[in-house]
Amino acid sequence: MTRTERLLTLLQILRTYRYPVSGQRLAERLNISLRTLYRDIATLQAQGAEIEGEVGIGYILKPSFFLPPLMLSQIEIEALLLGTQWVSQYGDAPLSKAATDALSKITDVLPKNIKNGMNAFALRVGPPMQESLAKENLTILREAIRNQKKIYLSYQAQERKRSQRIIWPFTIGYFTDGRILVTWCEKQRDYRYFNTSRIISAEILNDCYPTSRDSLFREWQTLQLSKLSRKS
Repeated sequence: MTRTERLLTLLQILRTYRYPVSGQRLAERLNISLRTLYRDIATLQAQGAEIEGEVGIGYILKPSFFLPPLMLSQIEIEALLLGTQWVSQYGDAPLSKAATDALSKITDVLPKNIKNGMNAFALRVGPPMQESLAKENLTILREAIRNQKKIYLSYQAQERKRSQRIIWPFTIGYFTDGRILVTWCEKQRDYRYFNTSRIISAEILNDCYPTSRDSLFREWQTLQLSKLSRKS
C-alpha cells in the first residue's frame, strides 16, 4: 500500500467512528507503527482534515468539506481549472480569493506534466470585469442563503427611487457584467430580482423563511420555464 492509499484508508476508517478511536486501534487496522500513524494524522491535518484528538485520548474526524486526493481525467482537470478561473475572475472579492486559493491547492496535486503546462493552458476566461464589480463583497447574501434567513434590504432602483423590503434570498446569478440576487419579496408577494450593485444595505434577520431555498428555487425555475414556453 502506497502512502497516498494509506492516508485515504485512514480517512475512510475515521469516517466510520462516531466517537474518538485510539491511535493504537488505528495503527493496528492499518498495520503500521504508532509513530507512522502520528505522522499520517499530522499530514492530513495540515492538508485540511478536521481531525481532533491527541496521543492517549483518541482521534475523531469532524464533518467538514475536506476532500481527499481524487483520480481525475484530463478533461475533468480542465473543467476544474476553467471553473475556478471563471470564479476567480468574476466572483465577488471573497469568492474570487477563495477560488484563487482553491486553484493553488488543485495545482499543487496535479501530475508534473500537467502542472508544467499550466502557463500554456488552452482554456481561458476573459475579459477582465469592471473594477467596481471586482471589489464587491456578497458574503452576507451567501450567508443568508446558506442559513435560509430573511434579509431586510435597502435598494436603489434604476429610476433612483430607494425602497426597503424584507426578502427571502435563495440564489445569486453570477454573470460577466454583474450579479443578480433572486428572492421572494414579502412586499410584492412574488419573486423579484435585485442587481447586487444597487443594494445599499442588507441586514440578516433572525427569522428563517418558512420554506426551503430548494423549494423556492424549483418553483421559481418552473415559473421561468413556463414563461419561456408561452413566449415560444
